[in-house]
Amino acid sequence: MATKTLKYLPLALLLGFSINPVLAEEREKSTVEKIVDVQHDLFKGPREGLRSNHTKGVVLTGEFHPADSARQITSAAHLQQQSSPIVVRFSNATGFPDIADNDPRGLAKGMAMRIDLGDEEYTDMVLSSVPRFPVATPEAFLEMLTAVRDSATSEAETKPIQQFLADNPKAKHFVEYPKPFPASFANLSYHGINAFKFTNADGESVYGRYIVTPLDGVKTLEKADAEIQNENYLMNEIRERLPQQPAEFRLAVQVAEPGDEVNDATIIWPEDRQIVELGRIVLYAAKADAAEYEKATMFNPLALPEGIEPSADPILLARPGAYAVSFQHRMD
Repeated sequence: MATKTLKYLPLALLLGFSINPVLAEEREKSTVEKIVDVQHDLFKGPREGLRSNHTKGVVLTGEFHPADSARQITSAAHLQQQSSPIVVRFSNATGFPDIADNDPRGLAKGMAMRIDLGDEEYTDMVLSSVPRFPVATPEAFLEMLTAVRDSATSEAETKPIQQFLADNPKAKHFVEYPKPFPASFANLSYHGINAFKFTNADGESVYGRYIVTPLDGVKTLEKADAEIQNENYLMNEIRERLPQQPAEFRLAVQVAEPGDEVNDATIIWPEDRQIVELGRIVLYAAKADAAEYEKATMFNPLALPEGIEPSADPILLARPGAYAVSFQHRMD
């Protein structure tokens, strides 16, 4: 089962080094620390109590109801019982806490969720409205962010980010990938960009990626219609919707076939891969203590129950460390 104390693990244990201030000055910073530092440069952070990225968000509560089909691929506890409490946080991209919901820079919308397993245990998922990542390694991500930062003051004819995208076509594909303006957080699909290994009660294993789809369907806005929306239209709409109508989603897994790359977050698998439904997410209300909860909570995609294991994707394995660095800044 997921450890009871995982959310309280010190930064040092997640990153594998001491955070003694004297020793920290003497050693070379890790890649994930540098990534968070560059994000702070880009978004004018850090800001006390706030995330380094996907800073603006809304926290909601509800229930997760597992589907019988989930047992085909995993013995994970939350997929065997009747229902579990769930907390979901939708967010805009960037580290700007006041970014408008209709700002194109924030169009990679995020969905983080925590399913309560009981007895202080939980499992987390972190998803994006874009089904791919721009690069395959943390080192390449640091290089990309640095190029974005340095382009703001560069006087070169070819800006650093232009050169990076020319040298990294997968990153260019990510930048060009369609990112429509959603009509609501409840009418957008979300994707797990990293693969996990799912093992059922018979010991049979498959690799798969999470997909969350809205039961009310995907609904988007034309650019002109999005531009006239209130800067908080997504945050306001979901809060106003829930007292009258729950927001419902299907949680599923796209199953990899032999030969599919499971350790590279830049690769989208073919659409004809098998989809196994895991269950239904039903959101009922905005969380009353949202600000306090956001400050105190780090969603960790490696907080996993028995029956689900991480792949060897270097982006996946680096994410908890990067989140831990951001969390440490948030709590300072």
